[in-house]
Amino acid sequence: MKIFNLKTLVTFIASVSLFSATAVAQTSLRFGYEAPRSDTQHLAAKKFNDLLKQKTKGEIKLSLFPDSTLGNAQTMIGAVRGGTIDLEMSGSPNFSGLVSKLNVIDIPFIFKDREHAYAVLDGEIGQGLLKELEAQGLKGLAFWEVGFRSFTNSKRPITGPDDIKGLKVRTNQNPMYIEAFSLLGANPVPMPLSELYTALETKAVDAQEHPVGIFWSAKLYEVQKYLSLTNHGYTPLIVVMNKAKFDSFSPELQQAIIESAQEAGKYQRQLNFDNEKGIIDKLQKAGIEVIETIDNKPFKAVIEADVRKAFIEKNGDDLVKQIDSLAK
Repeated sequence: MKIFNLKTLVTFIASVSLFSATAVAQTSLRFGYEAPRSDTQHLAAKKFNDLLKQKTKGEIKLSLFPDSTLGNAQTMIGAVRGGTIDLEMSGSPNFSGLVSKLNVIDIPFIFKDREHAYAVLDGEIGQGLLKELEAQGLKGLAFWEVGFRSFTNSKRPITGPDDIKGLKVRTNQNPMYIEAFSLLGANPVPMPLSELYTALETKAVDAQEHPVGIFWSAKLYEVQKYLSLTNHGYTPLIVVMNKAKFDSFSPELQQAIIESAQEAGKYQRQLNFDNEKGIIDKLQKAGIEVIETIDNKPFKAVIEADVRKAFIEKNGDDLVKQIDSLAK
């Protein structure tokens, strides 16, 4: 009979104990989002996972749930607050019911360009807005990107405000956008992204407004005819985590989570920028009529003052002034 000596036995027990401790230390976090696997949001989520595993030496990883697998944005936000999902990301308008100040981001034409938006979101203003979410049980990790929004429809080319009158327009729950499209004479219809394709296909709505990346990745071009590059608003994604879960990690792991989320967000922004021209070319080849040159001044004249006023009456004008001051 083969007998282990004491030294061998001690080494074996220590190895088993070390393996068990390592296994116990590994944590998998559930991360849900509405975007399809073909969208840059999913690619950035994979990047987030890779960075997180690297920075935590494999101690934390993500389980990814794209395509609204875990529900629409509002459902997932509620689940993160309740702790049944660890993380989710969705457009900033989905959080404005929790923190009304976030609506400042969604005021049409408030951002001059991408650089202006990034300066606001990555700076003191944006970080302050993320901090406001903590009272709602959410830890805001980073701003990713939906992007500058363009208008599509199945009826006619949109070149000016009058062309929007009478159209049934899918929008999100954002009161800023609902007010803006109402001022333009359209009929805004809020609904989740997961329901949009069918609504356009059955003509329940005539039009929608998203960045061209989502218009392409969600295949909405199959049920639309005209794309107008209005760039009437910029929408960031907000990546949030259940605050109690976040607080349960050590400061070092918390920092790794935040850094990984922010780096992945910058990666996604660059992907969107690099892909945009190619997507427009693909849309044209698919039969979409693209109106690339739009004079935004007539649109701004109709909606800007009233929408800003609606925000200021509820939240004051400090944030609006701060954002305007960063425009170059």
